[in-house]
Amino acid sequence: MMATVMVVDDRMGIRRLLQEVLQGAGYHVVTAAGGKEALERIVRLSVDLVLLDMKMPGMNGLDTLTMLKRVRPDVTVLIMTAYEELEVLNEAQRRGASGHISKPFDIEDLKDAVAAKLRAATA
Repeated sequence: MMATVMVVDDRMGIRRLLQEVLQGAGYHVVTAAGGKEALERIVRLSVDLVLLDMKMPGMNGLDTLTMLKRVRPDVTVLIMTAYEELEVLNEAQRRGASGHISKPFDIEDLKDAVAAKLRAATA
């Protein structure tokens, strides 16, 4: 069965790029422009992994992470951040994130990270 990945980022270019890359890698991809949209979608869809941007207007990444985990405790969440802020990364892990990907990201590293987290989640 094809795994479903949700990409949550306020920037359309990032959503499109990641959708293209991940679909090319064999995943079903859904996107959301922000936390509210991500929460609306995750209750209706079966999502295996969420790629979540930390810096978004409105509901930020940490608040979105908390709500996603409340609604779907089993979902794997990888945060995406351009800032190597240890405090934010630690707080995200405390709230249930499985890891992080630094922006700008290397596409191969991103695909490897997604594949590894999905393998770990189904092991």
